[in-house]
Amino acid sequence: MTFSEFGRTVKENGSQGTDNGTAEPLFLIGGRVSGGLYGSYPSLTDLDSGDLKFNVDFRQVYATVLQDWLGADPSQVPYSQYQKLSMI
Repeated sequence: MTFSEFGRTVKENGSQGTDNGTAEPLFLIGGRVSGGLYGSYPSLTDLDSGDLKFNVDFRQVYATVLQDWLGADPSQVPYSQYQKLSMI
C-alpha cells in the first residue's frame, strides 16, 4: 500500500506548479487485491475551494487493509466504523 500524504490543486500557481491539495492517490498492489478503480474519477470543475473532492475516505482503506489483509480484530481497529471496501 502506498499513498501520498497530500494531493494537488487543479489550478496552476504563480510559479507554474501546483499547491498542496486535499484528494491524494492511494495504491494497493498484490495478489490478494481485487484490481480496479474504487470510487469515481474526480471532477476537474466541481471543486472544493480549488481542491478535488475525494470520494473514498482513506480510513475506509485502512479499515479494510487492517481487517481483511492483516487479520486484525475489528473491535481493535481504528476507523472500523467506516464502511470497508471489497478490494481484498
